[in-house]
Amino acid sequence: MASDLQARAKEAFVDEDYDLAMDLLTKAIAFESNNAQYYADRAQANIKLNNLAEAVADANMAIELNPSLPKAYLRKGTACMKLKEYQTAKAALEMGASLAPGDSKFIDMLKQCHELIAEESDVTPIIPEKHTTTRGVSAKELEQVNDVSQQMTIAVAKPKYRLVELVCMNSTKNLMRWWLPFLQRAFHGTA
Repeated sequence: MASDLQARAKEAFVDEDYDLAMDLLTKAIAFESNNAQYYADRAQANIKLNNLAEAVADANMAIELNPSLPKAYLRKGTACMKLKEYQTAKAALEMGASLAPGDSKFIDMLKQCHELIAEESDVTPIIPEKHTTTRGVSAKELEQVNDVSQQMTIAVAKPKYRLVELVCMNSTKNLMRWWLPFLQRAFHGTA
């Protein structure tokens, strides 16, 4: 019965009816809850439907049931990349690539993941603590910059998988990251 449902789900994938595929796979899982393949396939349906957190959960269940199923790691990596969880995606894709050496899907996605991690790390600055002073810049001068920057609020879109919606509440740190070198040069006369 469960294998018939999976076969019908594969047909639904071909027809791009991902809702039907997900429903059929959910029924197949109800019959055979220990089948990693069904969870991996349902993860793909969830990815197609943009239910990314559910896709990660299904991929994790597939991995738990069968840690040697490369497809489960591919699904997890795909969903995590869409969620901008690049480090998690990288770990999953590396594990999948070790199980399926030479598979171009893993190679391509890992390359893309590495590029996105590099881009993300360029954006994320190392930020000094509030009121930290460095040569020639007083805490009072930094506070003046802080007063101006407190008026700015920047909304940052974060992935749904993290289950956290962040607003940059302390834009002071970001502002200081950019202004501190300028202030240092200005006070030391090295501009």
